[in-house]
Amino acid sequence: MASLLLSALLLAAPASPAAPPADTITAVPAPLVVRKWYRPTHALLQTGGGLGMVTGGLGYAFVNNRIDADVLVGYVPKRFAGSALGVASIKLMYSPFRLRVAEQVQVLPFTIGGYYSYTHNTINSGASGQYPADYYWFSTDSRYGPFIGGRFTYLAPPIAATGTPRKLSFYYELGSNDLYIASYLTNRDGGLGIGQLLTLALGVKADF
Repeated sequence: MASLLLSALLLAAPASPAAPPADTITAVPAPLVVRKWYRPTHALLQTGGGLGMVTGGLGYAFVNNRIDADVLVGYVPKRFAGSALGVASIKLMYSPFRLRVAEQVQVLPFTIGGYYSYTHNTINSGASGQYPADYYWFSTDSRYGPFIGGRFTYLAPPIAATGTPRKLSFYYELGSNDLYIASYLTNRDGGLGIGQLLTLALGVKADF
């Protein structure tokens, strides 16, 4: 009888709660790294445009990536200019709108901007003192002018650490400069043609 009562009590006793599962580790995404204010947002490599046969530089993007400010350094070999030339320039560009033509493809059909460049080493330099200081009415080492262009961009996955979109762009720019424009306006008869007035730049830009 005692054994029957003991068995009944054991059956009636509430089942002990199951042991809680071992602690599980929940993956928490790492906080995004804030980009330093002085760190450039993109790099460029181009040819032509009056800024050097080979030109490279770094730049910054502002106003939701609609304005680019770039600093570039270019080079022209001696055999193409009489003397080797180094060209330092700054460039400012504005893109009013962009078109998303595919999930990872973006087109900037119209860009507009201006530049200023300084050429180290005198162009067409002769013997020292060969010409008086005011022989040239224009600067032989400084140029500035406008340009228009367009851009084709491939959108890559963003950088994990910063969340910054990565882009690879190919662009062109049709431009001119103060000397070309002044020569064209003052020599309409037999002066520069439209083709001689313009410069063409082709380049690649990488956002990072």
